[in-house]
Parts: sequence; structure tokens; C-alpha cells
Amino acid sequence: MKLATIRTSAGTRAVRVEDDHAVDLGLPDLGALLAQPDWRSRAAADGARLPDPGRDVAPVVPRPEKIVCVGINYRAHIAEMGREVPEFPTLFAKFPPALVGAYDDIVLPAESEAMDWEAELAIVVGSPVHRADLDTAARAIAGYTVLNDVTARDWQYRTLQWLQGKTFATTTPVGPHLVVSDAQDAAAAALDARMTCHVDGAEMQSASTADLVFGPAELVGYLSRIMPLSPGDLIATGTPGGVGHARTPKRYLTDGSVVTTRIEGIGECRNTCRAEK
Repeated sequence: MKLATIRTSAGTRAVRVEDDHAVDLGLPDLGALLAQPDWRSRAAADGARLPDPGRDVAPVVPRPEKIVCVGINYRAHIAEMGREVPEFPTLFAKFPPALVGAYDDIVLPAESEAMDWEAELAIVVGSPVHRADLDTAARAIAGYTVLNDVTARDWQYRTLQWLQGKTFATTTPVGPHLVVSDAQDAAAAALDARMTCHVDGAEMQSASTADLVFGPAELVGYLSRIMPLSPGDLIATGTPGGVGHARTPKRYLTDGSVVTTRIEGIGECRNTCRAEK
């Protein structure tokens, strides 16, 4: 089942996406849907038919309570950056103003000259969870979506803390859909999906999510020991090898660059970069 938050003339709506149309779920966005204890039943219910939403999609959860990101979590990326495999997840945060829809423009901030791509699998939390074991953590996963953690490298590495390079406004595509996982098998559903990132048609990243050091259930469980997780929270699980900063010479996004981020079975974001005026 695919769910989305779409834009209409009257505002955003939470919908179920079918082959040639969408079904209005009676709520303004997927954050509001996931806040309902019976959200799986509501997502499968009948509703008013809307035209095919096409490209007019908002971020799957427009205003998540938390956006937690994981760094150095793909073995190949760890190797290209010359790092050791971490014992624990490396964590940082984003904030909702960073998010854009799957087909919106990425705004390259005037402050940075080193904006880089990072294709990522994102977990969407579907139920409240705190201090969870692996089974409970797996059941708390609503499903998965596509995210690109576009990063200002010249700001990221100003200090040992990465936040400043990770949450510039309107830089992080997420969507187009929330692909709902089976409640009993959420952890395994995305463990072997092919993920790619193309920039201007050239493949820059290609990996399987099986290369993750810390998988979805492990991450949800670990984070839930630090803080309660809420429905609609996003967890970006890290990027594989192939980022521009690790290339020789280094390569970054420029005005007009087209970034296509795809995860097999989950979806594709296609975003044009625009220099901030």
C-alpha cells in the first residue's frame, strides 16, 4: 500500500495512491493519519476519489515531530571516507523547514559552495515506542520512503558536530510515497533494496540497503532508548558510497543540476537544484 500527502487547491490531503487515482483519507496529511491508533484500517478504507496526484506531492510527513539522521552507516561509504565501522549509530538531526517534496526544487543556499548528494532510505515511525526490543521496534515501523540528505560539506566540517551542514532550508527531498510495511515484517521489508542516485543522468551512488551496518529495527530500538518516538517521526538511515565530497576531484551540486534518488520498490525523487536568489 502506498500513501502520500498531496497538494490541492484547498491545502494538503492524506491519500492512498492507486494506479490511476488517489483516495482521500479524510485527513490533512500523513502525520495526522499516523497519529490515529487505527491508521492502518483508515488507510485501507474507501473515500472520495481524487485525480492522479502526479507530481504535486508534499513531503510524506510535512511536519514530523522529529527527524533523526544516521551517519556512517554503509560499509562501502565508511571505507571511502577512511573511517572505522562504528560500535554505535552516529546521530544528528534535521528540522522540518529542510524538507521538500519528491519533485520540488532543491534550493542551494547562498552560504555554501559545497552542496553534496546523499541518497538514503528513510523509516517512518507508525506508533509510539519507547525502550523497545527488536520485535517491538519492528512493529513500530509504518513503512519506508526515499530521502536525499543534501549536505553543505563546507558547513558540516566546520566543527565536529554535523548539524550546521545538514538542515539548511528546502534542501532535503522526501517522498513521494510512504510504502507501508507488513506490521509483522517491517524490519525485513527494506533490507535488500537497490538504491541509486543519479546527478544529471550520471550514476553516482548504487548500493543495496543490505549494506547497512545498523538496520531499521536496530535503529528504532536504539533511538527509542534515548527518547520516545512518535508516529510520523522520520529516521534517515545513512548514505552509501559515491558522494561528491569523496571524489577526486570533489564534485558538488550546481544551479540546474538534476538529482534523481531511487529505491527499488519504494519510489523515486527527482529534483532540480536552484541557486538561492
